[in-house]
Formats: sequence, structure tokens, C-alpha cells
Amino acid sequence: MIATLDTAGRAKRQEPIDKVLGAIEAGGSKFVCGIGDTPEDLVTTQIPTTTPAETLEEVVEFFRREAGRDLKAVGIASFGPVDPHPGSPTFGYITCTPKLGWRGTDVAGTVGRGLGVPVGFDTDVNGSALAEARWGAARDLADFIYLTVGTGIGGGALVNGKLLHGLLHPEMGHLRIPHDRARDPYAGACPFHGDCLEGLASGPALRARWTMAPRELPPEHPAWALEAEYLALGLHNLVCTLSPRRIVIGGGVSHQPCLLPMVRAELTRLLNGYIEAAEIVEEMESFVVLPELGDRSGVLGALVLAEEAARG
Repeated sequence: MIATLDTAGRAKRQEPIDKVLGAIEAGGSKFVCGIGDTPEDLVTTQIPTTTPAETLEEVVEFFRREAGRDLKAVGIASFGPVDPHPGSPTFGYITCTPKLGWRGTDVAGTVGRGLGVPVGFDTDVNGSALAEARWGAARDLADFIYLTVGTGIGGGALVNGKLLHGLLHPEMGHLRIPHDRARDPYAGACPFHGDCLEGLASGPALRARWTMAPRELPPEHPAWALEAEYLALGLHNLVCTLSPRRIVIGGGVSHQPCLLPMVRAELTRLLNGYIEAAEIVEEMESFVVLPELGDRSGVLGALVLAEEAARG
């Protein structure tokens, strides 16, 4: 079984492991790599995201060194956009990402060939949704949304117990929402759409608008009322289109304690009594919630993807 990290941050075995799983949360600033079978025994290390060749070589070497032939499968929950469809000629690729240098990178194929194991692959937010459905804030729910608000904004949805993919995968961060330029003249941070939801409400948008990192903004700062309004506008659209039973909001921006109560209040105001469901009318505090798995949702979602890949 996997036990602890050594002094260099590498996974260390106290006894031989038998057919373990590998999990990778592929992020724009770091890759979180884990080895184990369950949330309790999953041990992780971090690898900085540099160039695709350099980063993926380090990732493959980590699993070769720490798991070797005991590795049964790997799951990857990746930043995107990506191609998550098995059978597609670009399955496992990062596609038109704004992170220059990573466009067209064959992440799943490189890892799979390097380790000689099956690979499960999906978006980071879909991975987080899988983890929260299995172990976290959406246990026993067949219909819910996981939304992350951080460096970017993205969302994953379970519908009838299955991840929603469709043509590609949901891009909830790129919803177009009302933008009063007289009140908020900031043009938006998204390189594709300017003032979409991500362009107005992501961490970089907050920093650019207020010239301060989100974690430095005090609770009474007007940034949070505007942030809550933009997020609630996005959630209003998602409630009315996907009809989730719960919305789980993660990501670094959600760490501000004052934000979620403000989002709930604004969402209630925007819906204006139209959705007559007890979950919204009477139980809003249980309808919009934080992830129970915290910042581990992504890598634990990759563990679920690895399980699915191992089953074939």
C-alpha cells in the first residue's frame, strides 16, 4: 500500500503495492499526480507545468519510478478545452486552450504510451464532478453541476447519473451574461470572448479590475457584490437550462467566506420565484454549496477515471 511522501515530495512505499491506480490533475500551473486506490491512501506530488514535453516526461517518470509494473491504469482530469471522446483521432488532446504552447498536445496518448497502461481522460471539472458525486457534496445525486471559479471558470454536469458531453463538453465559463459597461467598464479577461462569465468573474478578471489578488480583497470590498452578481447570473442560466438538484462551487475564488451567501441571495432574487422547488425556495443553503473534497476534487476525479479505464 502507498504510505507517505519522502523528503523530496515523492511517493514512498512502505510495502509492495498490488495493481495500483494513477491519477493526474493536469492544471495550467501544476500537475498533481497521485498513486493509490482510494481517497484515503492516495498520495500525491506536484510537478510544475512548463512545456508539454518537459512536463509530461516528468509525469511519466514519476509513475515509472514510484509504481512501476504495479500500475494498472491512469486517469487524467485536464484543463482544456479537450477532446474527451474515445474513438476520435484527437482523443486525449488539449485543443484550443488559451495556454500557449499546449494547443494540440496529446496528453493521454503520451502518458499511455509512456507507461503502457489504459488511460481515462476528461476535463478537470468533469473529474471534480465525478469525485464530488462519489465521495463529496453530491453523493447520491444523479443531477448536479460542479462549477470551478479560479484562474478560469469551468463546469461539469451529471445528468441522469452520467457526465454531460454532447458535441464536445460543456463550457459553462463562456456563457454570455449581461454586462453594464457604465457600471463596470472592465472589458473582460477572456482572449476569445472578452466579457463572458470567465472574462468577468475569474480570478484574473478580479485581479485586473481591482489591481489586487482575490485573496487580498477584504470581505467588505465592492468587488464581492459584483462577483456575486456575475456568478448568480451564470447560475440562473444553468438552473433554467439543466435543472440541477445542487450546484457545487469550487476553485480559489470561492474560498472567500462572504461570497457564497451573497451568490445564494442574488440567485434567489434573479429567479424571482419562478422555479417552485423546495431546494431553491426553502433550502438555498443546501442548493449552492462548497465542495466537500476541497482542492482534492480534481485529482480524486482522475482516480475515478482511472478506475473506469482499468475496467475497460
